[in-house]
Amino acid sequence: MKKLIYIFCMACVVVGCARMGQPDGGWFDDDPPEVIGCRPADQSTNISSKKISIYFNEYIKLEDATNKVIVSPPQLEIPEIKDAGKRIVVELQDSLKPNTTYTIDFSDAIVDNNEGNPLGNYTYSFSTGDQIDTMEVSGYVLDASNLEPVKGILVGLYDDLADSAFKTKPMIRVSRTDSRGRFVIKGVAHGTYRAYALKDADGDFCFNQKSEMIGFNHETYVPSSKPDVKIDTIWRDSLHIDAFKQTPYTHFLPDDVTLLAFTHIQTDRYLLKTERKDPEKFTMFFTYGHPDLPVIKGLNFNADSAFVIETRVEQDTINYWLRDTTLINQDTLRMEVNYMMTDTLGNLVSQIDTLEVLAKTPYAKRQKELTKEIEKWQKEQERKKKRDETYDSIFPAKPLKPNYMLSQEIDPDKIIQIEIPAPLQHVDTAAVHLYSMIDSAWYEAPFTFKPIPHRLRFYEIQAEWRPDTEYSLEIDSAAFEDIYGHVSDPYKQGIKVKSLDEYSTLTIKISGVADSLPLQVRLLDKGDGIVKEVLAKDGVAFFEYVSPEKYYLSAFVDVNGNGLWDTGDYDEDRQAESVYYYPREIECKERWDVTHKWDLTATPRYKQKPQAITKQKADGEKKLKNRNADRARNLGIEYNKTKTVKVEKEE
Repeated sequence: MKKLIYIFCMACVVVGCARMGQPDGGWFDDDPPEVIGCRPADQSTNISSKKISIYFNEYIKLEDATNKVIVSPPQLEIPEIKDAGKRIVVELQDSLKPNTTYTIDFSDAIVDNNEGNPLGNYTYSFSTGDQIDTMEVSGYVLDASNLEPVKGILVGLYDDLADSAFKTKPMIRVSRTDSRGRFVIKGVAHGTYRAYALKDADGDFCFNQKSEMIGFNHETYVPSSKPDVKIDTIWRDSLHIDAFKQTPYTHFLPDDVTLLAFTHIQTDRYLLKTERKDPEKFTMFFTYGHPDLPVIKGLNFNADSAFVIETRVEQDTINYWLRDTTLINQDTLRMEVNYMMTDTLGNLVSQIDTLEVLAKTPYAKRQKELTKEIEKWQKEQERKKKRDETYDSIFPAKPLKPNYMLSQEIDPDKIIQIEIPAPLQHVDTAAVHLYSMIDSAWYEAPFTFKPIPHRLRFYEIQAEWRPDTEYSLEIDSAAFEDIYGHVSDPYKQGIKVKSLDEYSTLTIKISGVADSLPLQVRLLDKGDGIVKEVLAKDGVAFFEYVSPEKYYLSAFVDVNGNGLWDTGDYDEDRQAESVYYYPREIECKERWDVTHKWDLTATPRYKQKPQAITKQKADGEKKLKNRNADRARNLGIEYNKTKTVKVEKEE
């Protein structure tokens, strides 16, 4: 036993000494993996093997190979790509095409196994013919609606310049966009091409589903190259630049192909779902609207005059408000619904479904909750009675509670909106009053009160709000009564219209498109949200009552004049309506009249949207860590890749 205790004590001493004098761990492995060979050799010709092995000087791994590794020409059968120790093995499943250059673009997916040092963009290529095609075509894919970079979309080339090729043939060379929307298509032969972008849902490398996001134009591209020089920064350490190195390289053109991607309007119509979250109504959701509303036949209730129907403008979402309390209390509504639906041939046909619409909260549970509420109210009235306070003997009906979209301070161009919780049976416009204070006295102010078109439960109040003036909006009790007999309580809200001294005006003088084209110009906040929108007139967009903030601008050519941005259609050869962004921030201050000139086409589209409001941020570039240089500096020695030199420290 004494011997065991002695051994344990000696072990503790050894461990303690080891902790006090822990040796230096040595230099880091900051070197990227190197390719030391390939089978078949890189850029080999007349190859017939579908298995490729790439060998490295150290253990490596592939990161996110599914999204980063691109094989071109595109493979209908997914290749097997795997890392295996110090090599990568690629096995193609499709038959090889004759006289074709194959490229396997690994992007930055290859890193060493221990430290994660990236190899950098690496591409392996071979040819089944006598020569290797080395041209490249590169550019950007942007969302046509907001110029956001589109990440991960397929981009391909066709040497068949017919419009039908995109829908009938797979692409001949492909790439995929990175987080900047950037793509590079490699291994391209000399020739003339058209470029397309495609969110390929079914993996056939051609456009055959309207749900697939696409980008196209009628430009043709002839790949070329020229010698060029790029300047690399050589860092001594993480803080100091050692030198600038000029490196000759081959510059491939075009390098600025820009495709504006959009998704077609989904005109195929079918019933998505029916739900009844509230007992007073149920809702039908369709993929697309139709001017003819569904015809409902009640199977366990009488559907005649049973509903107040509320639809959106598109008529793809339909609310059925139940008029009768008996139906509201009924948990299950069984009905036969006749509506128009798209069949397998793309034609609209009549469809009859039998539906059971269940209330989310059963009637029994609602009654139980009501009973608890009444009991709580009764106890409160009993307490008031015992304290000789005023109390009620009849449980009060719940009032109608409109949502008045109004704050105490408003802009002079404000339109007040009111949302009613349920459809109205009656509205008393005479019970709505607006007063303004003039010389310390209140006077009736003119205004208009009217329903908002295509929005059943919404109303608006418009008035000529005078700056730096106080108003009072007063609505009498029972001004609104819904279809269930609920009436509104009285409402009063004081309003102060801001002074003109609190605003800026912004004038944008626009060029780059014809003045005859209707141009909607939008003032944007830092979240790319619309603050104000105006129609440019004679090449000028004028914004009044602009609060002192920093803003951004976008615009779109409203071809059909409906005030909305509209998507494109490939079969109709129609691009989405053109969108532009002002490439800089705009600052507005109180009592400033700000004027800017904006040439919509002066800046390439892929450079227009400011990074501050771009939601699709670029991924961080993989870089070598260069930790040895920092370590050498801390140790007082000079470090480079080949040797370390002791540097005497100054006294």
